[in-house]
Amino acid sequence: MRKQWFFICAASIIALSGCGSQQSENKGIIKSESVNIKQLVSNYSTGNIEDPSASINSTQLIVTKQDNSQLTYALPKDEFFVSIAPYIEQTHPCATHSLTRCRGELMNEEFEVYIEDREGNMIRDEKLTSNSHGFIDLWLPRDNEFSISITQNGKTVKSNFSTFESDDTCITTMQLA
Repeated sequence: MRKQWFFICAASIIALSGCGSQQSENKGIIKSESVNIKQLVSNYSTGNIEDPSASINSTQLIVTKQDNSQLTYALPKDEFFVSIAPYIEQTHPCATHSLTRCRGELMNEEFEVYIEDREGNMIRDEKLTSNSHGFIDLWLPRDNEFSISITQNGKTVKSNFSTFESDDTCITTMQLA
């Protein structure tokens, strides 16, 4: 009886340890299909969720919770998030956008935004309002190059950027003049 009990315990430990290692590989990573990632990003960007930190790189949204635990959400495979803070006088260097900490100069202001891809196809041509942190959040097709024109009160900035995996998600270099 003791031998049978030992083998049952050993088999249980082996089976459970196999599950444990499989879970640890996926721990903290949440597939974008299981959550509306665009709404979640928007909620962090507009301050509707008050976790201490949320940043977004080209492939993931990384959230630090109140207890310092981290959650990582996969971004859509076909769309790239970029946040642009047009400015007149004040800016800051930025590469990976912090949805909770980055601040731009022109908050809650309306802009004319025109974007076209490298082939000259219009992607966006609309009025957009910067959020309460001073950024214009955009979801654009991945793996492309774009030209953008942002206009406000007779001042314009034109620039180029791209949406490849190595590209920045925070653009703070567009000065209206």
